Amino acid sequence: MPLQDKFIRLKRIILAYQSTVVAFSGGQDSAFLLKVCTLLLPPDKVLAVTAVSATYPKDELAKARILAKQIGSRIKIIKTAELSNKKFTANSSQRCFFCKQELFLKLIAIAKQNKFNVVLEASNLSDKLDYRPGNIAKRQLKIKSPLVEAGFSKEDIRRLSKKLGLSSWNKPSLACLASRIPYGVKITAPLLKRIDHAEAYLNSLGFKRVRLRHHDHICRIEVDQDDLLRLFSRRKRIVERLKNLGYNYVTLDLEGYRTGSLNEVIKR
Repeated sequence: MPLQDKFIRLKRIILAYQSTVVAFSGGQDSAFLLKVCTLLLPPDKVLAVTAVSATYPKDELAKARILAKQIGSRIKIIKTAELSNKKFTANSSQRCFFCKQELFLKLIAIAKQNKFNVVLEASNLSDKLDYRPGNIAKRQLKIKSPLVEAGFSKEDIRRLSKKLGLSSWNKPSLACLASRIPYGVKITAPLLKRIDHAEAYLNSLGFKRVRLRHHDHICRIEVDQDDLLRLFSRRKRIVERLKNLGYNYVTLDLEGYRTGSLNEVIKR
């Protein structure tokens, strides 16, 4: 289907909702969805909600506030407490379900309190290529995914975001910090903080698409393949910083950055 036809379909879907709460992480996908909602619905009928917890990168909250303001939407910040849920911290392959379940229940409560008709989240067709148990919670709680319904891929979102003038059009994908920890390894606040600090440091060196995967005393760095040599050239300072954060060994993944690399063991 041509992109313009998908966009027309998306607009029809959102107009039919009349009022909505949007799960807003500040990432490329949720920013695009929020922008379309603000273009079509009255300002008092759209509310962006950003959930903050130990699993949310610390630097992202300020960016989300700025982005929501640029888009022209109200934003509400809430706290989630997934680390108090033993089923989440046990870090089984169903971890994402428990996180999304708590988030969506809170968004539903906000929607009811403010008399909004639906809660939206920004999954797209490209997400179906990865393992996403959070989708079970989404279906159970009847959360709407208009980008999937309208047939949008990640590339479609990128192209239209750029056309709409969104600063987030080429922003790297966001993912909860727990996704850096292999299944079966207990999730703790100190561990998440260590990973967050490490990735923030790598970002400060100019590596914008980066993941630091935690493997006990070893960390595995993923960056775009075009950045592999650049990172290797800075290896001494990177190794020093990451060892100071508690890692004994610092490794570079030669396959480069990719989403959901810790799910690869599930797919085999």
